[in-house]
Amino acid sequence: MEKKDTFLLGEKEFSSRFILGSGKYSMKLIEAAVKNAEAQMITLAVRRMNTNQQENIIDYIPEDVTLLPNTSGARDAKEAVYIAKMAREIGCGNFVKVEIMRDSKYLLPDNTETVKATEMLVKEGFVVLPYMYPDLYTARDLANAGAAAVMPLASPIGSNKGLATKDFIQILIDEIDLPIIVDAGIGKPSEACAAMEMGAAAIMANTALATAGDIPAMAEAFKHAIIAGRNAYLAGLGRVLERGAQASDPLTGFLRD
Repeated sequence: MEKKDTFLLGEKEFSSRFILGSGKYSMKLIEAAVKNAEAQMITLAVRRMNTNQQENIIDYIPEDVTLLPNTSGARDAKEAVYIAKMAREIGCGNFVKVEIMRDSKYLLPDNTETVKATEMLVKEGFVVLPYMYPDLYTARDLANAGAAAVMPLASPIGSNKGLATKDFIQILIDEIDLPIIVDAGIGKPSEACAAMEMGAAAIMANTALATAGDIPAMAEAFKHAIIAGRNAYLAGLGRVLERGAQASDPLTGFLRD
């Protein structure tokens, strides 16, 4: 019997390794992410949610999809904790993606405040997925604080520039005993595949799908790329020669026969 390839976040098991990020939302994007990319988790910005009786983005997310509210807009740990608690109070559950950014130009995460928020939220019973700049010391602090995963950026949010921080993400994959979810900047299915080949647990993307010419087709392309990258990682990638070349078939004696 084939072993099911899943990963855990908190006590919840996931088989899909694609997560839809928040930001450029549309009903078409949500539908494509769930139907074509088979997303089992979707993030949403609490500050953008409508909590009155009018139309609410939550109404369009299927009930079997896990909500991952994020703390977008928080400038420090205290604000992030406040937003997370508000999300839980309005029915979003215990999962939270910590996003703390004081930089409005590059939207880079504040790693120091992210560690503080993670410590506080874990004590409050949250399953915490912190978004961070890929730094080994910060990742270790997040793991020690009780994070359920680590979410390093690949490149600046919304840039579609791909794996600009590839070498640093690889260090986290090699050294941190938590799921590494590559977040922000993945612009192509090939880049998602490459991240999965490195050993990433999952990929979060939004802009790459939202700005595609055919959103459902791009969602499906991401699904297949992530599966291919994961399968390649599990199979064990072939070695890379440092120099020179080596024939696939032996040529010795070929010209003498």
